[in-house]
Amino acid sequence: MGVRKRQMAERIKAEKKELAFAKLNNCPTSPRKMRLVADLVRGKQVEMALAILRFNPKEASRKLEKLLLSAIANWEAKNEDANIEDADLFVKEIRVDGGTMLKRLRPAPQGRAHRIRKRSNHVTMVLGANNNTEAKA
Repeated sequence: MGVRKRQMAERIKAEKKELAFAKLNNCPTSPRKMRLVADLVRGKQVEMALAILRFNPKEASRKLEKLLLSAIANWEAKNEDANIEDADLFVKEIRVDGGTMLKRLRPAPQGRAHRIRKRSNHVTMVLGANNNTEAKA
């Protein structure tokens, strides 16, 4: 491998070390309901996001709370020597995409039938770390 290619690979690896990913696939909730909860935590600090999700009455918040805890655990696995409090983790990106759709038929009057679409979604959460101590001061 060339010198520039190796330097670029090391730089990308160092940048990715600051990020942690977690994915939730085929969650049986409609994407619209999940986005309502996801919008509450986008850009928030991890502690604040956990508090919001813990006390939100919606069912989607339970699943997002579990996903956030998984992303935190993934960050800890990547950065074994670092401390979470010093890293100042925040929800950098949270994306809710539509998943597979189960199509069912419901009988309707006069011999007709209506289609029922049971939606699911995929959620991707990315945590970022603010290691800028001089920015806080």
